[in-house]
Amino acid sequence: MADRPKTPDRPLKIALVEESPVRAAILEEGLREAGHATILRISDRANLLERIYAIDPDVILIGLANPSRDVLEQMFQMSRSVRRPVGMFVDQSDSSSIEAAIDAGVSAYVVDGLKKERVKPILDTMVSRFNAFSRLKAELDQAKSQLEERKVVDRAKGILMRQKGIGEEQAYALLRTVAMNEKKKISEIAQAVVTAAELLK
Repeated sequence: MADRPKTPDRPLKIALVEESPVRAAILEEGLREAGHATILRISDRANLLERIYAIDPDVILIGLANPSRDVLEQMFQMSRSVRRPVGMFVDQSDSSSIEAAIDAGVSAYVVDGLKKERVKPILDTMVSRFNAFSRLKAELDQAKSQLEERKVVDRAKGILMRQKGIGEEQAYALLRTVAMNEKKKISEIAQAVVTAAELLK
């Protein structure tokens, strides 16, 4: 599932993973009071990831009364896969589980806080944290991409300088001219130069 921008001004489609009908009812009531009526409850964990993909929710809430280490790890694996805000309500936990939840990208990990009046602020925080993290990741990916493009352009300039006996500015001007003529990015032309040089070695 690709990241989807979350807007607080529209109701969210929420997948609720909770085996206990009582705990599910508390969460559902809190969600409905917060204005979210599209709640799809999953009452068992069989084929959970496939079912989450089929629902394609905006947000995933998971209730776990006394999770075993295996169940927690299954939830954390799911959280790493889905790229959606994930909130977990657990009755008890330890520091290693909390650390594992953060590493897995869980947006909210609430210990002993299953009360309907807490659902809305926790949900709002989850969505905000997820959006902020997504922005940071996009910025990081863009910075990495720009750095890689710069490295390729520098390599191409070096190749042109050696082969044509020209200076750095002339090499860059040549790349830019070809890119403009072919209506391509300079980095694409640079990559072609680097690839050609590798083939001709």
